[in-house]
Amino acid sequence: MRLPHRIATALAAIAALPAVALAAVIGGAYYAPQYDFREFWAATDNKPFQVVLAGNPFPGVDPATVARDLLPAMQRAKPRPALTFTYERPSPPPSPDYRLMLVFDAANNLNADPVCAGEPVRFRANRPGVFYVYAIYCRNDRMLSYTTARTDASGPTDPRIEQLFRELFLVVFKEGSSRWAELDDRFR
Repeated sequence: MRLPHRIATALAAIAALPAVALAAVIGGAYYAPQYDFREFWAATDNKPFQVVLAGNPFPGVDPATVARDLLPAMQRAKPRPALTFTYERPSPPPSPDYRLMLVFDAANNLNADPVCAGEPVRFRANRPGVFYVYAIYCRNDRMLSYTTARTDASGPTDPRIEQLFRELFLVVFKEGSSRWAELDDRFR
C-alpha cells in the first residue's frame, strides 16, 4: 500500500517541476495612499504607456537589443487596460506624467520617489543568470506603487521573463486598490 502512495507522490512532484521552474519571485509591494487603479485605467486604456529602463539585466548583451526584446514580452504580459507599452516619451509630455520605471539590479537602498523624480539611479553588481527588476509606477515625480521581482533567465528572450512580467504587473498595478475604497464600503 505504501508503494502506490510513494509513486503518486513522486509523479505529483515531477508534474509540478515545470511550474516551479517558470515561477518568478515577487517581493513585497507598497502602494501610496494616492494609488487608485481606476486612475491607472483612465490614464492608460487605449493609450501608449511609457516604460523607462534603467540598467542592463544582461551586461553581455547590447542594451538596445535587451530593450527591443523585452518590449514584446511586456506587451504580451500587459495588465487589463488596453494599453500599449512604449519607450517613447509622449510629445507633448502628458500631465500628469504616468510611467513605469524598471530598474535592473537596483541598489538595496534605492528609494522609489527619487527614481520618479529623475535622480541618478544606483545599482548593485549583476548576478549572471538572474533577472532582477525593481518596478516603480510613477505619477510626475512621485511613486504610486512599487515592487521587486526576480527569476532565473538566460537572456532577454527567455520565456521566464514574460512570466515574471505577468506576475509583476498584477502586483504593481493592483486591481481593486483605490483611495476611495473605504468610502465605497459605506455606500453599498
